[in-house]
This record gives sequence, C-alpha cells and structure tokens, in this order.
Amino acid sequence: MRGEPITARPSRAVLLVAAVGAVTALASGCSSSGGTATTSTPPAPVARVTSTPPSSSAAPPTSAAPAAAVNLSGSWSGRYGGAFTGTFKLSWQQTGSSLRGTITLSTEPNPLTLTGTVTGTAISFGTVGSAAITYTGTVSGSSMAGSYQVGGAPGGSWSATKS
Repeated sequence: MRGEPITARPSRAVLLVAAVGAVTALASGCSSSGGTATTSTPPAPVARVTSTPPSSSAAPPTSAAPAAAVNLSGSWSGRYGGAFTGTFKLSWQQTGSSLRGTITLSTEPNPLTLTGTVTGTAISFGTVGSAAITYTGTVSGSSMAGSYQVGGAPGGSWSATKS
C-alpha cells in the first residue's frame, strides 16, 4: 500500500458502507404484501460483498404451520344429530397438529379414547377401538362443527364449543 495514491483503491470499510447502504435501500423499498420483488444488478463494488445481512427493518419470515394458530387443548361440549342423537363432552390435549383425548357420549357413560389431527381449520378425529366413529369438520375460534360416520356409514352432524 505504500506509495499508492489514496484514491487508487477503495478500502474494505468503504465497500462495506456502500454495500450496507445498497441493501438498506433495497430492503426499505420491498413491499410487505407478499408479492415477488424484482431488483436490478447492483454496481460491481457492492457485488463483492455477498454476506452482508439485510437491514433490521426487513420483515421476519413467516411460518407455514397453521396448526399452532389453533389451540384445541381443553374441554369442549357438543351435540350430535342424525342416525344417532345426543350430547358429548370432549377433552383434548394438542401437540402441534396432533390431538389426543377422550369423548364421553350421553348414551355411553364410559369415556372413549380419541386421536385426531388439525390442519389449519380442518379437523378430523375418531375413536380408538371397536366403535369406529369418525368425525370431520372445521374449527373457528372456540367452536367447531362437521359430520360423523359410524363404521363408514353416514351418521349425521355434530357441533361443539370450548368450555
């Protein structure tokens, strides 16, 4: 470096400042609407700095796991109608999108074990054992509703609210 004029070669600090400024300008111009952004190729000195992190004003990445948005753990009370009618009590434990719990039907005093899944607002669950009752439906806040089948044959509709 001795003997070179100061303006002959920009220092790394100058290049880093230029790169951070360019990245900040690009990040602040991006839309948060989720659309695809297009950018032009930056000037050659900025292209040399490839590991500069984006500015802190950039939005954090979002998760595509809607199961966490719905928490079904706890007690639920409901009704069912159709081929069979009555009331029921549900008790859920939710881990991610997996459901595990019990259902007590008004016509059956002993609780039956349930397993199921929730994906977004869609729910499906059923009894474990010989009864083979399956439920499908949707969840909205503290209520859910859908249809049930007994042994693969149509059964009717059901609905429940969180207690």
